[in-house]
Amino acid sequence: MQALKGTPTPWSYLFIRLLFKFVLKIFYGTIVVENVDVIPSRVTPCIVCANHSNSLTDALLLVTSIPSKKRNLLRLTAKSTQFGRKTFTSWLIESAGTVPIKRRKDFGDSAVDNSDAMQFLMEALELGDAVCLFPEGMSRYHPTIAPLKTGVARLVSDVLSRKRDNADFEIDVLTCSITYMHRQHFRSDVLVTFHPPLKFTPKNNPELLSPVKYEEIRDLTAKLQQQISSGTLDAPSWRLIRVAKLAARMYAPLGTTMSLGDYVRVVRTFLEAFKLAESPRLDTSSDGDAPSPEQVLREDQKIVQLGKDLNEYQNQLSRWGIKDDRIRRPLSRPVILYRIGVRLVWSMFLFSISLPGLLLWLPIFITAFIAVHQFKRTGPIWDTYDEIAQYKLTYGFISFVCIYTLAVLLTLPIALLTAVLVPIVMWMSLRWLEDAVSAFRAFVSLVRLLWIGEPALRQMRARRADLYGRVMELAVGMLGLPHEPEKYFAEVGGREKGRVRGRWASKAKYFSVRRRRKRDWNETLRLYDQVDYPDDEY
Repeated sequence: MQALKGTPTPWSYLFIRLLFKFVLKIFYGTIVVENVDVIPSRVTPCIVCANHSNSLTDALLLVTSIPSKKRNLLRLTAKSTQFGRKTFTSWLIESAGTVPIKRRKDFGDSAVDNSDAMQFLMEALELGDAVCLFPEGMSRYHPTIAPLKTGVARLVSDVLSRKRDNADFEIDVLTCSITYMHRQHFRSDVLVTFHPPLKFTPKNNPELLSPVKYEEIRDLTAKLQQQISSGTLDAPSWRLIRVAKLAARMYAPLGTTMSLGDYVRVVRTFLEAFKLAESPRLDTSSDGDAPSPEQVLREDQKIVQLGKDLNEYQNQLSRWGIKDDRIRRPLSRPVILYRIGVRLVWSMFLFSISLPGLLLWLPIFITAFIAVHQFKRTGPIWDTYDEIAQYKLTYGFISFVCIYTLAVLLTLPIALLTAVLVPIVMWMSLRWLEDAVSAFRAFVSLVRLLWIGEPALRQMRARRADLYGRVMELAVGMLGLPHEPEKYFAEVGGREKGRVRGRWASKAKYFSVRRRRKRDWNETLRLYDQVDYPDDEY
């Protein structure tokens, strides 16, 4: 049996991977990649498939998240309308060796022929390459994962059928879940979770050899959907995600040393409970020790009511412009006044020292803002918001190249020094800006506490105490989450990407040059807390 060698890595692909690894680390505050060890090694034919909610950014994340030691090349696919344009995005896609896929919606819902593309992908897999497919078929800004197309399962079947004479030929399907805290916002966070690959051979999977039954294709597709959905937030509405995040924050309060992965899994646990409670039960029969239909209905009603009460509580917090933590930990008036002074002075100091670098950032921010503002007007939220990050990345990078080149040309006598100092100054100013915005956000929140007044806050604390008891009853009594989350998560994790263990370590390393040490994974570079989502018809 001839050993597979795989396709050599094109220089353009190496350049793009290095370039956008840098760009993505600038745009997103923290990118956490889980389970890298399960990625199949080089020359093992592999199909990588993931959820698709952030257009080209999803593909760039996968390219930069898979270590080059594991896979030297990831063959991408993209809609055919992205090719042949005189744009930076089109050049980027074509240079990475991306395969064009025709979509019916781009051709007036008429029949399309992707036989050449599928032939190319099959040949690449037979060489031992890895190819990337997004089985949802299209990117969209939506809280739920769309039903997967059967393309991945059919590709597996076709490759196995072509290799039926080689009983030990193996092809792996590596599923991946991408979870954005706020996909379009600068300096928000991203979780990339790889799942154990599904392995297929002609010997072990004769049911996938042609002629194959359509039920087998659907079963494999359903298995892929279940794996992808299990690692991210998949909800029928933004409201449920909003409520689940609040429940998770009540359960594991601000400051709990949770890794981003643990945080997403806790939110997902609450989300699944709220989804199940609102979904109609198909089987209401009682079997043995199982609870009766009446008991199940009562429990569902309790969870649904809890979700409604949490939503109303979050609405009130949003109207006041404060976080739940401000209600959880009451402060006396003298302490509030003292902290107002400290936060204001600290934020002004950080703004001051970051100002020189911010002058370099200003054209980038303005260019990206104008480009995104114009793009938003081209269509509805569900069809445009998934491309905002892509536009910010593209226009931001082009603006940076222009500013960097101009700065070097204007300082030719010391151009070598400028070439090094400009990126350093811009990065340090961004880091100081992040902490300055956080301090000013805390200042505004404290001022609002004085404006709200103690009587209203006292009523809100009583309301929160009731909600907290019900959340803990749901979390511990029904969902099986740890009883003491702060202690539990501090022991099982916490040192990953932006988290430190212990009070001393937290204070000693308050400022990190590499990344902001966030206490709240929901944080973005905003003067307000991002807890709401755009509302639009899907």
